[in-house]
Amino acid sequence: MLEILGRPGVMSRRLGRRAMLQVGGAGLLGTSLGKVLAAEAIAAGPQPRAKSVIFLFLFGGPSQYETFDMKPDAPADIRGPMSPIGCRTPGLRICEHLPKLAEVSDRYCVIRSMTHDFNDHSGGGHYIQTGKRWQIPVGGGFSATPQDWPSIGSVVEHLEQRRAQGAARDLPAYAVVPNRLGRLQENGQYVRPGEYGGWLGSAVNPLTTRVDRRDSADNPYWRDCTDSELRCRIEGLDPVSAADIARIRRRATLLESFDAQRRIIDGRRSLEIDRIRDRALGLVTSSRTREALDLEREPAALRDSYGRHLFGQACLMARRLVEAGTRFVTVHYDCCDGYSWDSHVHSNDVRRSLLPTFDSALSGLLLDLEKSGLLAETLVVALGEMGRTAKPTKDWGRNHWSTLFPAVIAGAGVRGGTTWGASDKNGEYPTEHPTSPEDLAATIYKALGIDPETVLTMPDGRPTTLTAGGRPIEGIFA
Repeated sequence: MLEILGRPGVMSRRLGRRAMLQVGGAGLLGTSLGKVLAAEAIAAGPQPRAKSVIFLFLFGGPSQYETFDMKPDAPADIRGPMSPIGCRTPGLRICEHLPKLAEVSDRYCVIRSMTHDFNDHSGGGHYIQTGKRWQIPVGGGFSATPQDWPSIGSVVEHLEQRRAQGAARDLPAYAVVPNRLGRLQENGQYVRPGEYGGWLGSAVNPLTTRVDRRDSADNPYWRDCTDSELRCRIEGLDPVSAADIARIRRRATLLESFDAQRRIIDGRRSLEIDRIRDRALGLVTSSRTREALDLEREPAALRDSYGRHLFGQACLMARRLVEAGTRFVTVHYDCCDGYSWDSHVHSNDVRRSLLPTFDSALSGLLLDLEKSGLLAETLVVALGEMGRTAKPTKDWGRNHWSTLFPAVIAGAGVRGGTTWGASDKNGEYPTEHPTSPEDLAATIYKALGIDPETVLTMPDGRPTTLTAGGRPIEGIFA
């Protein structure tokens, strides 16, 4: 069963028709045509390496010292309580609590030199998912705004809509699973920025699923989930049955006859609402969308290989979506308890829950994509928005450190069993190939065959390129 996200409290408006509420949801309705701005210069892009991208976002900032850039030779008060183990990548020191990823390290490259200076969760999350600095200063806000930069996925959705030239599509180009970022933290009060259309408009927001937790103390990322819990809905809609779908289609047809005159009277605004409504209708009534989100179609052994926890099953959902034709899927490993990857106090959760669930999910995804032949045409990216400080707290927690953090990248021609960049002996600063969010965005765009220098027009009329100086990381590809 499925529910369609807008952004609670950020650019939502209702049409006032019951049928449209069911079809469109509050969040897909409500941007002026003036904010849905066409690309002014979309030249023939580079030859695409990837048909699709799966973007695993580990919100909160995983520690480089406890994941992919361990420093066992650093002083005792820096190196941490966890030990490195061998892997298939020469010179790579990987955490002992990532044994499955150690076994498949010949399938991926570790970027050890991600860096930026926006030492803030919301702003860092916006930066990583858009390739652009957030317009709100560090500490100045937590939630998305209509002035935000569009996410990479929203740009992909925007360009796909232009290519479709108004034709109905029954599968989104951009999806977010298992929830919008921030939904499971503190009753969803934080609508974290970075995953939305921003000034490109809510028509290019992702299709976003919704998976609830049992109560305010529950963390479904850290436990096995039942099939009933994992029957996702599309955010913004009540469950839709076959009878509901038939009724919605009939009402939509009836409404079209009334809307013909309204289009003439209302002009451009009505056309924009129609476009958003038509997209919602196509997605809600699509058997392809429903089937892609149905994890029970997969063999039990395969589901077990990902891990039955929420992150593992969301990664499997992402694979099903790209297999069906979605071009960009973001999988959020969200914060439910106020900390998670943001491990200020101690490293117990990192050791017991975070690393093991990430280990099974990413290793399962890579092996599944490889077995199905999809890895050759799917770019997989996994990272957080920052790293952690060298100096720990008394119980081996670590504070924010955006100056250095790792990323894992695989598929679509990426050379596995390699590393890119390096850090200093204490893991605080990049010493080779410093890699910015702009560089990462440019790499993703180019892999998809989108020129990173493509120009969009902002609401105030200013032209802007997609990555503003970002350089694709050519050295990681074969």
